[in-house]
Amino acid sequence: MAIPRDFINDLIARTDIVDLIDRKVPLKKAGKNYSACCPFHSEKSPSFTVSRDKQFYHCFGCGAHGNAIDFVMEYERLEFVDAIEELAGQLGLDVPREQGSGPRRDEGLSRDLYQLMEEAALFYQSQLRQHADRQRVQAYLDKRGLSAEVISDFGIGFAPEGWDGLLGRYRQNQDALDKLLTAGMLIENDGGKRYDRFRDRLMFPIRDRRGRVIGFGGRVLGDGTPKYLNSPETPIFHKGNELYGLYELKQKHRDPQRVLIVEGYMDVVALAQFGLDYAVASLGTSTTAEQFQLLLRSAKEVVCCYDGDKAGFEAAWRALDTALPLLKPGDCVKFMFLDQGEDPDSLVRKIGKDAFEEQIAQAQSLQDYLFATLTDKYGADKGNLAKQAIALIEKIKDTVLANLLLEDLAHKLGMNSSEDLKKKLGLQTKPASQALGQKGLKGRGTPLRLAIALLVQHPALGQGLPKQPALEHLKMAGIELLNLLLELTRPQAINSAQLLEQFRESEHWNPLKKLAQWEHQVADENLQQEFRKALIWLNNQYIEQRYQELSMKPDLTREEKLQLQKLITVMKGLK
Repeated sequence: MAIPRDFINDLIARTDIVDLIDRKVPLKKAGKNYSACCPFHSEKSPSFTVSRDKQFYHCFGCGAHGNAIDFVMEYERLEFVDAIEELAGQLGLDVPREQGSGPRRDEGLSRDLYQLMEEAALFYQSQLRQHADRQRVQAYLDKRGLSAEVISDFGIGFAPEGWDGLLGRYRQNQDALDKLLTAGMLIENDGGKRYDRFRDRLMFPIRDRRGRVIGFGGRVLGDGTPKYLNSPETPIFHKGNELYGLYELKQKHRDPQRVLIVEGYMDVVALAQFGLDYAVASLGTSTTAEQFQLLLRSAKEVVCCYDGDKAGFEAAWRALDTALPLLKPGDCVKFMFLDQGEDPDSLVRKIGKDAFEEQIAQAQSLQDYLFATLTDKYGADKGNLAKQAIALIEKIKDTVLANLLLEDLAHKLGMNSSEDLKKKLGLQTKPASQALGQKGLKGRGTPLRLAIALLVQHPALGQGLPKQPALEHLKMAGIELLNLLLELTRPQAINSAQLLEQFRESEHWNPLKKLAQWEHQVADENLQQEFRKALIWLNNQYIEQRYQELSMKPDLTREEKLQLQKLITVMKGLK
């Protein structure tokens, strides 16, 4: 359920970004702003500034910028909702959810479950060091070549043999036992008897993006079955939404260039042992849309690594089908297949880091994998191949990638271009992006750009401003965005951080963040004057535009003739 917009606005209003950042990065007063060395890249002289007026930060060195939510996301390596919860927690607030849910009813339960899961992780880690069977477990770890550092980084532990290893610690606490059952750490049989879910297993804690333990994966030390036993779905663990190792990866790399997605816990840990510390695992499921979105937000390149058998190829095809609708410009997804009988764990031990990374570098691009698979399946049957390829390409929202794949398809079918292919198949040409942020805000000196930039940086300029009906009818790329900003700022006092937050996840988000930092060279005492001059220019543009429309129209109504006469008078005045 979504977080209400009003709550987010209030959260930003109640959070002073200077105080927030100063607790993490000591700031020094620099004029009307504050400065420090940037926490997001290495530098010797400060280029990181924080504005109390705008409630915004910006680094002139690396370009990092945003509001309080962005800072928490970047600095703490959290996703948006987690950052909201972090800020709300600092203020002692519960985060409400829409659809009339109010504060989450399970908030108290969730807190208790997180606490119990953390205690369970610490218990398993202590057993790895202290249990009477520790030598057998250590021998297994030594055989797998896992160092103390990697064991510590991933919080690996040991669930001792027996039915009440964990249960025994809470035998006198019925409430805790009930919650351990809810958390999936205990099992209750038909007779009501409870016992430990994980017994005689190497334990891999699964952490969410905030580092909280939400579940476990347990691996047998011998030949028992099942080889891996995972936590069930619980109020705090939904395996389709999480990736094993993502939290640990983000601790090592703030801005990873590449993420390798594999199938098993031990694959992730073994790769890290060999210095390949950018792997995550999909928790034994087909990679879900939620997991792909996490991956695409985490790195510039996502490499899907699968076993080179039938199951591996089927899993890869499902992953491709899931990824296609999610791809945005700049996203890069590749596919890598291992030799039969190998998994990442076994292969990296056999060939070493450098050779393994060479195989990663040779991974197939998404388009190569797509067409190679379709060609293998349909061979010379070009009709079926084209039909299946088109069905997949139509899922893609990224126009550039879709057109690139159509060009490749046309070439494979022996056609001159994708235009020929579209005509033959009766396809509509996908329009180029008309995002206002891309087409309407080009040209540093346009009055429209200036009006939007001034309004974003100084929202008070729009407060109480009369409606601008002419601008609602003006045909100009980007004018809709200005009208929206005017509607948001007219009725209320709002700061830049709150105004920008209205556009997160929209096509306007990145252009507006850039304009929030644009050096427009307008002095503070001239802001009102320059903003109104820009609005006057835009209103005059509408007058000219409407004059041209009516003067070119062959048959005018009586009202239109009167309007034209008025416009002629106004136009003379303008000249």
